[in-house]
Amino acid sequence: MRLLLLADTHLPRRAKDLPAAVLDAVGAADVVVHAGDWVDEAAVLALRERSRRLVGVAGNNDGADVRAHLGEFASFEAGGVRFGVVHETGAAAGRERRCDARFAGQLDVLVFGHSHVPWDSTTPAGLRLLNPGSPTDRRRQPACTYLTLTAQDGRLRDVRLHALPQRGAAGRGASPQARASSS
Repeated sequence: MRLLLLADTHLPRRAKDLPAAVLDAVGAADVVVHAGDWVDEAAVLALRERSRRLVGVAGNNDGADVRAHLGEFASFEAGGVRFGVVHETGAAAGRERRCDARFAGQLDVLVFGHSHVPWDSTTPAGLRLLNPGSPTDRRRQPACTYLTLTAQDGRLRDVRLHALPQRGAAGRGASPQARASSS
């Protein structure tokens, strides 16, 4: 199963729509996962319409319109891998310990957002933590980003962090893909 991981799209505040590369990835994905901060109900509805399957949560910047469609936590199984999705996990310091205490034994992968900072780590208990960054608001990161991966036979494969070119750069700027770790 091919998955696309997104978070912190902040539509339409940070961009009018998702970048073309992200929309292409939506079309190629079996499951699209969004870890919150959509900002507008129209973004939820549009991504739901474009996706084969959408799993998402509300974030701290999401109002009642978005929360009418999404909760603060979601879980699902794909390719034999147990996923959880949440917007916030707290500060980077101590993240693995906190996530183990809350999710170890229940999930194989936790997808989260909030920071706009890509993250890929594994806790001492073996829980994989993934944050795709943001495809529309890089903040202090070198590029806007998103993640793709394959879940198959209970394992993740081809975990890739994609860096998007800067808007208006007409292909210049960040490389089209930056490789994250694979397992």
